[in-house]
Amino acid sequence: MRILITAGPTREYLDDVRYLSNASSGRMGYAIAEAVLAAGHQAVLVSGPVMLTPPHGSEVHPVETTAELHDVCNRLFQDCDGAIATAAVCDYRPRARFPGKLAKTGVSLELELVETADVLADLGLQKGHRWLVGFALESDEFAHVNALRKLKHKNCDAIVLNRPTAIGSTTNQIEIINPVGATVASFSGAKTDVAHELWNWISVQLVK
Repeated sequence: MRILITAGPTREYLDDVRYLSNASSGRMGYAIAEAVLAAGHQAVLVSGPVMLTPPHGSEVHPVETTAELHDVCNRLFQDCDGAIATAAVCDYRPRARFPGKLAKTGVSLELELVETADVLADLGLQKGHRWLVGFALESDEFAHVNALRKLKHKNCDAIVLNRPTAIGSTTNQIEIINPVGATVASFSGAKTDVAHELWNWISVQLVK
């Protein structure tokens, strides 16, 4: 099988120097790519800017902005059997990108933000016979409800719920939620181990 995997953060530029982003390390996505490869499948890794070496044997497509991630994933998904979306996508971008470097003027700067493309939802619209697993990073008491809402809105076959403590960490604790809202599996430990457990679950429950 040929599996599309997204990993790492995206960046949205204010000017040619400054950008909005997040602290995603990409470790979870890269670990999943390793698990997919170890199982004898093809890993198509679409990665935002991270300080990691791609797993040997993976097909790597580096991206930086959400628009780039969106375009590359839409193109590559056509030839894949399924997708696992772990990328920490910027939900907003500055409406305008200023050329060069903005200089201080002594007054405050108002920044207008607009929503970026919804990569996962667009993959869900075109998935057809393929399967789709998303990640939901939630922090409040309604985490499970929010994750289920994301699953339904983005037409995923399962959603992986994790917490902000996963950001930048080598460990993770996840719950897998199915379309009826049940937690069907949970794993914790090193991200490499969690990735193998997650892939084993996917290969049994979703791969046809």
